[in-house]
Amino acid sequence: MGRHGHRNLPPPYLKRVWLDENAIFDRGAYPYSLPLFKNGAFEIAFDRPVTIIAGENGVGKSTLLEGIAVLAGFDESGGGPGYQAVDNSHAIETDGGGLARSLKASWLPKIGRGWFFRAESFFSVARYLDEAGSPSADFLSHSHGEGFLRFFEERCTKPGIFIFDEPESALSPKRQFDFLKLLNQMEAGNQSQVIIVTHSPIIMAHPGARLLRMNRYGLEPVALQDTEHFRIMRQFVDDPHGMIEAMISEK
Repeated sequence: MGRHGHRNLPPPYLKRVWLDENAIFDRGAYPYSLPLFKNGAFEIAFDRPVTIIAGENGVGKSTLLEGIAVLAGFDESGGGPGYQAVDNSHAIETDGGGLARSLKASWLPKIGRGWFFRAESFFSVARYLDEAGSPSADFLSHSHGEGFLRFFEERCTKPGIFIFDEPESALSPKRQFDFLKLLNQMEAGNQSQVIIVTHSPIIMAHPGARLLRMNRYGLEPVALQDTEHFRIMRQFVDDPHGMIEAMISEK
């Protein structure tokens, strides 16, 4: 260990997040009413630099991710530390801010840099950086996906925790493979911890990531081929016309 103490330790920096039962004031209120927190003993551990969480809508993925982001020092509607001046009022969900007050975390070391990506607020932040004259700005002169990738390429060279809520919403399928390249760069740099919630089988397939499935019973490790997202995509690729006909005629 160098003269800066824990600073030379590799990711993951955030080791564990758990629900403090004593900090829950109303178990019947959202988000504590989610099946995920039903027994009041929720915990998630991080043992790799990249963790990917899959699951259907409504199980609490984005709410949990938002709570972790606030716990890590980010604004609940997205952005980086110190960007509260940005108008993120269009963020759809902000329940994680309340959840964060009932979460506890174990760090080694505590990292105060990084970014919390939410598609609905990302470009208000990028616009702010452009208008503020950031020396590496001009993100909005690029296409949606290009600006997104360029933004994070320039920020993943320093130690930090990067939290992505459905990054595929900013990326075409081809650009999602570029995002996987970015994740590889971040892993190779050995200075970034990444936590992702996604519906994209492409992103879920990132080699080396810990893939978890969230359902009403909690979180569990899962293989890509066993996710509902992968199975549906495989069925569609095998027989697109047959699957479309079956799905739209289903009652």
